[in-house]
Amino acid sequence: MTGQVTYSCRGLTTEQALSVHVKDGMINGIDHGNGASRGAPLIIPALVDLQVNGFMGYDLNEGQLAVETVIALSRELSRVGVCAYLPTLITAGEGEIKQRLIAIRQAFDECPISRKLIAGIHIEGPAISHLDGPRGAHPVEHVRPASLAEFTRWQEACGGLVKIVTLAPETEGACEFIKHVTSTGVVVSLGHSNADEEDIDRAMDAGASMSTHLGNGISNLLPRHPNAIWAQLADDRLAASFIADRHHLPKSTLKAMIRAKGVERCLLVSDSVRFAGQPAGRYQSTIGGDVEVSQDGRVSIAGTPFLAGSGSCLLDILLGFSEFTGMPLEDAVTMACLVPARHIGLKNELAEGQPANFILLEQDGKALKPTVSDIIFDGESVM
Repeated sequence: MTGQVTYSCRGLTTEQALSVHVKDGMINGIDHGNGASRGAPLIIPALVDLQVNGFMGYDLNEGQLAVETVIALSRELSRVGVCAYLPTLITAGEGEIKQRLIAIRQAFDECPISRKLIAGIHIEGPAISHLDGPRGAHPVEHVRPASLAEFTRWQEACGGLVKIVTLAPETEGACEFIKHVTSTGVVVSLGHSNADEEDIDRAMDAGASMSTHLGNGISNLLPRHPNAIWAQLADDRLAASFIADRHHLPKSTLKAMIRAKGVERCLLVSDSVRFAGQPAGRYQSTIGGDVEVSQDGRVSIAGTPFLAGSGSCLLDILLGFSEFTGMPLEDAVTMACLVPARHIGLKNELAEGQPANFILLEQDGKALKPTVSDIIFDGESVM
């Protein structure tokens, strides 16, 4: 793009009329009007998703990961309003993890769209609980203690792109690992855990600063109090991510957790799998057997009530957030666009000199669920 394009819109919180000027992929200026621009679309920053396992048939954790898969996944995510994401690798053998890290690094190096979108890599495991329930869908045969030597090999394989590591704080060597890894600037997040309050407190003292999909990846049966959920909600040293797809957490639970933690310490993530965005039906999966995708996007192991990952992209989650929870759209924007970016050191602002990555929304005065008017990525419409 060489010529300037102007988008007439309005601010989400102020309703003020805005003219956003875009040139060569950047915001070239923003003019503020004197009043509300009735009927103009709302403008919000693009989305930052810190947990993406797959989407639209593309899977980061199945077999030998091809560079082309990572590139295609990046392209698909840009079309649903994501301007930055962390490809997420789950528990596997070290050789498998390293091969996937190398493929992600190659996509980052070789493809401009992947380089623009990939803000790092999230490794979820392998130092997680071996117990059924907390372990989730992670293969038990590859669960193992955290290893500083293995972490070093991960970073060598991907050129230092690992930004978040999720582990269970009760596992062997966890605190030593946390101290070392966080000293290098990598975020350590607590998840897939059967920890008690003391384990969690020691992990925070060592430098852990986040909880991964809090309320999921944990035992179905917990002491009334104290327990791992209360401990993570109560401490301001931890931010917390949530999968607000209507399936992973009930509405009342999600609302109570966000209120306890505070919007400015909450992140919405998709945790999407390759079945997200696919039509309803039955699909084959090498992890856990056949999978069913329902009309409402629920992804479950065929013939069971058990979830097999998230079937929603982060845009789906944001658009449906107010309708689901009754909480304001601006809270969803804070948790899906701003807090995740800050948590990994990114700027994601609607300001002159920033990349032109934003979403334009239409919202009927009575409807809680907005619709997308346009998605601008790298200065151009991708719809």
